[in-house]
Amino acid sequence: MAQSKPSWQEALAGLRTGFDDASQLPVDEPQDEAGQAVGKQQLCLSFQRRAGKPATIVTGFEGTPGQLADLAKELKVKLSVGGSVRDGELLLQGDVRKALRTCLQTKGWKVKGM
Repeated sequence: MAQSKPSWQEALAGLRTGFDDASQLPVDEPQDEAGQAVGKQQLCLSFQRRAGKPATIVTGFEGTPGQLADLAKELKVKLSVGGSVRDGELLLQGDVRKALRTCLQTKGWKVKGM
């Protein structure tokens, strides 16, 4: 006799053993596309003039240089500005602090400074 496969409800019930309701299920930290936990980090925004030109600096990123470069690329496209990554900080051309704060907060990052 062929054994029948368990229904999806039975399979799901097997995964939830030990939990009385859904509020006790473990919750993961929100992550960005690169897999970096965004809820635990706090990014700091500051404004400087570099070579006489306005620049927005983002510091406090904890991750690999590749993850920071990916974040920089995404932000530069979204904000339509130029920029670069050097020594663990992200430099964006112009004073884009307000738009950058909104963009980072919608992605789940904690942001300080203005």
